[in-house]
Amino acid sequence: MANTSGFLSTPTVPTLRSRNQSFCGFSRSGLYSFDKITKRIVISCSSVEDAQKHSAGALLSESRVPRLNTQGCKVVGCGSAVPELKISNDDLAKIVETSDEWISVRTGIRNRRVLSGKDTLTGLAIEAAKNALKMAQVDPDDVDLILMCTSTPEDLFGSAPQIQRGLGCTRNPLAYDITAACSGFILGLVSAACHIRGGGFKNVLVVGADSLSKYVDWTDRGTCIIFGDAAGAVLVQACDVNEDGLFSFDLHSDGEGQKHLNASIKEKTDGETQNVFGANGSVVNFPPKQSSYSCIQMSGNEVFRFAVRSVPQSIESSLQKAGLLTTDIDWLLLHQANQRILDAVATRLKVPAERVISNLANYGNTSAASIPLALDEAVRNGKVETGHTIAAAGFGAGLSWGSVIMRWG
Repeated sequence: MANTSGFLSTPTVPTLRSRNQSFCGFSRSGLYSFDKITKRIVISCSSVEDAQKHSAGALLSESRVPRLNTQGCKVVGCGSAVPELKISNDDLAKIVETSDEWISVRTGIRNRRVLSGKDTLTGLAIEAAKNALKMAQVDPDDVDLILMCTSTPEDLFGSAPQIQRGLGCTRNPLAYDITAACSGFILGLVSAACHIRGGGFKNVLVVGADSLSKYVDWTDRGTCIIFGDAAGAVLVQACDVNEDGLFSFDLHSDGEGQKHLNASIKEKTDGETQNVFGANGSVVNFPPKQSSYSCIQMSGNEVFRFAVRSVPQSIESSLQKAGLLTTDIDWLLLHQANQRILDAVATRLKVPAERVISNLANYGNTSAASIPLALDEAVRNGKVETGHTIAAAGFGAGLSWGSVIMRWG
């Protein structure tokens, strides 16, 4: 059954298991199902002119719409990029009371990359996107949509259009940001699939990129040891419905948990801003005080408990929707937050360690970039092969968490 928390699985899903369910109706995902027969029905107008033609009774041959959309989607290319500056645990031990052993035992991290000099987050995102397009053999002018998953854009209004500009996409495809912290890339994948399945898009570039080093208190050993900067990208491409490679998903948020992980707005003190109306009291609380974001505040124990409880449940839900078991997946690909979390989730799902993708030791927690960065390395070193089934999950600030079951290639 198709609903807002999962794609409808197709007959090409590995290890088929029929689910004796039937449903009749439309869902927000753009799917229509009736008596176990599934159709995607999308009626859209590519322009105001097309809409006017249709309303005037023009023949369908004269307009590209309305149309039936029956395409699936699959991930066909990936890429990544990291800053040049490498900061080791020994480097951190020089500025905060810690050691390589203390950090690696508690987190699994030994190095992280940090933006410096001429490096920019947008530059990393563009490089990662170019690498993904090259692997997928797709020209920038064939990209229909760019999704920039980040919580640290270099412009308040978003960085995605600058990726479009940097790639040289002359057709000016839509580009916008998605802000969901460490869950952002998973939301980007789901959004890409919805645009393809329900909107007729052909090539959607999903970029995950973050530079949390800018929001770290480098005197707090509880957080400064964890985060690094990076970018990763994938190309999600339309395909025949029988080749569909994104099987199911499961997404959640819980605002009650915001207190455990946040970087909230803080206002400047009265002494830092000038009241242009003087002190006569004629205008109260104006102009607004200037503000900026605080450093990352995190309750590590609470985040750990949240992750090891919620992530396995989400993956199991996605697997159930796809008609699969944990034994059917080739790889478990989690947000690279902490090696203890990765180990605990894998244990609860009974996934052996050799089937868990991890590059945490070299890069630390890179937020929305961590999943595509780890995927890119695993693909390029030959671990992940065409046809492999991957259970991917992101989790973090919000609190938010989610999972996707997909096939590579």
